[in-house]
Amino acid sequence: MIFYVYMLKSVNIKITKTYVGYTNNLNLRLKKHNTGEGAKSTRGYRWKIIYKKKFYDKISAMRFEYKLKKDKKLRKYLLSIN
Repeated sequence: MIFYVYMLKSVNIKITKTYVGYTNNLNLRLKKHNTGEGAKSTRGYRWKIIYKKKFYDKISAMRFEYKLKKDKKLRKYLLSIN
């Protein structure tokens, strides 16, 4: 099974908010975030995907998700190029 680690950015121009997660169905997960069924911290915002990386096992995806959540420099860089 294929897993994705993704980074979302809020669509609102006035507020720059990001979210990092992992999933095996990227389109469905984005839809859930945008309809208020996703993670609690994403509710009330509209989101777009600004980064995604493919993994072939869940453990690798989870490790990278953890790393990306903690690496503020990398998140800031990914935000700046989008």
